[in-house]
Amino acid sequence: MAQSSDEIVKREIIDKIGVEFNGLQLMVFPESSDADQIPFGDEGGLTFGVNGTLYGSCDACWVIKQPWKNPYNNKIVQYTPVVALEGTDALNRGSSGNAQYQRFHHALGAVKAGLIGVYYLRKGVHKIQEDLYGMAFNATQVEKGTYLIIDNLDELKLLLSVIHDASGLKDFIEQKMKSMHHVFKEKFDRIYGNWDKFGEERSTLIYDKYVIKYSGRMKRNFTDGSQRAGHIAVGEMFLTKYYFPGKHVFYLWPKMTQGDVDYLDAHKIDDKEWRILRNEDGVSIITIDDLENVPLVVKKELKQIADEPLKGDALRIFNRDVDIIVNGLRRGIIVLKSQLGRNIN
Repeated sequence: MAQSSDEIVKREIIDKIGVEFNGLQLMVFPESSDADQIPFGDEGGLTFGVNGTLYGSCDACWVIKQPWKNPYNNKIVQYTPVVALEGTDALNRGSSGNAQYQRFHHALGAVKAGLIGVYYLRKGVHKIQEDLYGMAFNATQVEKGTYLIIDNLDELKLLLSVIHDASGLKDFIEQKMKSMHHVFKEKFDRIYGNWDKFGEERSTLIYDKYVIKYSGRMKRNFTDGSQRAGHIAVGEMFLTKYYFPGKHVFYLWPKMTQGDVDYLDAHKIDDKEWRILRNEDGVSIITIDDLENVPLVVKKELKQIADEPLKGDALRIFNRDVDIIVNGLRRGIIVLKSQLGRNIN
């Protein structure tokens, strides 16, 4: 049987770096275990978070035996995490596009907790999407910890080798930040050139204090277990948030209503991705009900396709109606409801 992506990464880490390195102890669980999905603590766990919100589980973490106050639940644990890693062999498994964003939040929990979070995409036939470098760069600027995107374990080993050397670690991180920003900026300048062009091509309206990112999410995306819409939506949200640090993000789902959101709030309370979407600082999920002056025919048509996948006639109707909404927002005819303004003061 072929090895899974997680199994390949975990075995490679153990073989290349070992279970102890430079005074750090490696925490890693067998692929068959689900222990990595519980919060980091004395019982194990490789999932990090802050203020009661957990992010995705990591595959490995390097720790030292020293008490640490976990910002997720304010409990004191006996080991201090230093570097947390989310790894994937996705570049060898057909992941050439935005599927790479879907695991971004796994290491982000560690970054928000003040650690070094590493998203390791093992070198393969596809390249790392340059967007990830920009997201990680900006996350490092605004969050408590440091976010690194790497594609080889030699670089990770170098990081671990300077982890106790304040000057060496600072130099490593500064050089890595410069490198990541360069990769992101070169792609951005070549493909878009300016933020207006980015907004047009990436379903984003850009204002002074906020942005509106719109997409075709529907309630069934989050209630049908066969779909991975939660991961996709979280990835899109974080790309937007970290592309526009300092601006509030309104994540607009025009196929959905406030009633749909209320239903998911009540029934997906334990869903990790839904909790992230609903609790992320500087991000608001909004629906067709949060817009004023939307033509009644548009509301009616979007309601008729509310549960339909975006293909065929449903896609044609959605695109036409979203064009009306977007053009209305640009011209100031359609506006956000006034109470939303409190989110960006």
